[in-house]
Amino acid sequence: MIFYFSGTGNTRWVAQQIAEAIGEELLCIPDLLREKRFEFKLEENEKIGFCFPTHGWQPPRIVRQFIRQLILVGQHSHFCWALTTCGDNMGEAMTIFNKELAANKALQSENGNPLQAETLFSVIMPESYVCLPFMKTDPIDKEHWKIENARHQLHHIISIIKDCKRGIVELEKGVTPRLYSYVIGAYFNKKMVTDKKFSVDADICTHCGKCSKVCPVDNIKGTPPTWLHNGRCTCCLACYHYCPVHAINYGSITRKRDQYYFNKRGDQK
Repeated sequence: MIFYFSGTGNTRWVAQQIAEAIGEELLCIPDLLREKRFEFKLEENEKIGFCFPTHGWQPPRIVRQFIRQLILVGQHSHFCWALTTCGDNMGEAMTIFNKELAANKALQSENGNPLQAETLFSVIMPESYVCLPFMKTDPIDKEHWKIENARHQLHHIISIIKDCKRGIVELEKGVTPRLYSYVIGAYFNKKMVTDKKFSVDADICTHCGKCSKVCPVDNIKGTPPTWLHNGRCTCCLACYHYCPVHAINYGSITRKRDQYYFNKRGDQK
């Protein structure tokens, strides 16, 4: 089984490619949270996979919340792998992810050993975070280049997962990963993962309801949209990127930013 979360479609596409190639069930984390479905029975030799984007050089809040409630029945030395997508690098996101797995006693094996993702990958995908001065969406040619590289990389990743090769670590951590994740990322995830800066231009909004449909945590109601400020926002920016008329913004900085989601123009498949 493969558990995945995706805000703008990058990670969903990656997870789908892997699931189709290895014949594993694909499970959407936001749907599982809505259904309060946390317990799963593992078959003999079943692989356990996790796919998620890097948010502020850490695993997204929604992924960490799910892991803390996950129960895997029959877990004993099953092959476990994890993959994160990122626009540039992912810092120590996988170290933090494995600490979350280890902290959940319900994920221990029958011998009492914690579940750990032993084989780890990062895949560079088009940039979608646009809420800081130095962060923008990629030009179209760079989008295509990243996706083509990812497509080639996935052939290699799929072969490793199929063969259950343990201990393979292929991560783009960046030059100062601990600084990224534990200092900058810690501040980012504490202070900037919030829905309080979202706004809508009511005179531009077409009342299509797309933003509420794509929100993975059901944090948006009505048209024009209202954010619920209930602490559930994971700041994936799906509401911003999927708005067909760019009526939604995060503060003032995104008014001068482009939008991106996977296959937005129909040329990425």
